[in-house]
Amino acid sequence: MAKKTVASLQTSSKRLCKAIKMVKSPKTGAYTFVESIMQPEKVDGFLAKK
Repeated sequence: MAKKTVASLQTSSKRLCKAIKMVKSPKTGAYTFVESIMQPEKVDGFLAKK
């Protein structure tokens, strides 16, 4: 399944990355994962914001 995802990200002429970030829930304190597909230049900004 992971190979299929990576292959679908590379079909167009643009390079894309999948960023996964752990976010702590304020109510329960449990961690959840937030996934986003973006250009490599925007990954640092996505990981920096809370």
